[in-house]
Amino acid sequence: MTITANRTLAIAAISLLIGLIVLGLKFLAWRITGSIALYSDALESIVNVVTAVAALVAVWLAQKPADAALPYGYHKAEYFSAVVVGVMIIVAAMLIVREAVLGFMAPTLPDAPVQGLAVSIVATMINMAWAYVLIRHGRSVRSPALQADGKHLMTDVVSTAGVVVGLVLVYLTGWAVLDAILAALVALNILWSGWAVIRDSVGGLMDVAVPKDIQHTIREVIASNAEGAIEAHDIRTRQAGKMTFIDFHLVVPGTMRVDAAHEICDTIEAKLREAVREVQITIHVEPEDKAKHSGIVVV
Repeated sequence: MTITANRTLAIAAISLLIGLIVLGLKFLAWRITGSIALYSDALESIVNVVTAVAALVAVWLAQKPADAALPYGYHKAEYFSAVVVGVMIIVAAMLIVREAVLGFMAPTLPDAPVQGLAVSIVATMINMAWAYVLIRHGRSVRSPALQADGKHLMTDVVSTAGVVVGLVLVYLTGWAVLDAILAALVALNILWSGWAVIRDSVGGLMDVAVPKDIQHTIREVIASNAEGAIEAHDIRTRQAGKMTFIDFHLVVPGTMRVDAAHEICDTIEAKLREAVREVQITIHVEPEDKAKHSGIVVV
């Protein structure tokens, strides 16, 4: 593994450890207060732990080199991980809804407000700091699993902040049913987060094209480094985890020698690897009678 790959795997492992610590703190806050809202927050932390486990496994698999069974590599393992995370988030939301309904039926004021909220705030600060690390590193190495984990943690931070503010109001007003209302709002927030994670991951599993700005860069690199060719057409891209796949047809004069055409392909590939990190390129060379006079016209 490269230094970057080792660091990514280490971050995924640390994420699991932090998830367990935060889970313990949030369940402690719930046991101190008996608050349904804090219980819902603790349930969401169980999802965080499951997310961290899924991300760790996915990142480990994604580092494995391509082999005979999977010649294009294991990069899509991260998308499967993110789908699992999304499903677990939705399951947690349904459990929270159940507790909220019970709270509506028999509302009670939570106990020990100061101690419980203090523990919850400490857990939230840990989550916020680690979410920033996960999102930043996940983007830098283009890891869907780490980004999904970080985004969910940030959602957890937002929902916990809302719970803390709401519980302060519960204690100040004595309105016990507000505790159940807060739990229901947390559930809605989690459902939205789960849907977003699943939506983004399914796009990766469906071989979604790279973003438009990267497509534009790819076309510019081909156009400026295909001297001697006639045109490039049927340019296709797809993203699988951190790996970008590019394939296109390069039309050359029918009289061009094979080694000359190969040299043009080598030049284009070298420049694309400079412009797009972690890329696999397939170029199909065609004679000029196959020209479509579309795509990228070189001459």
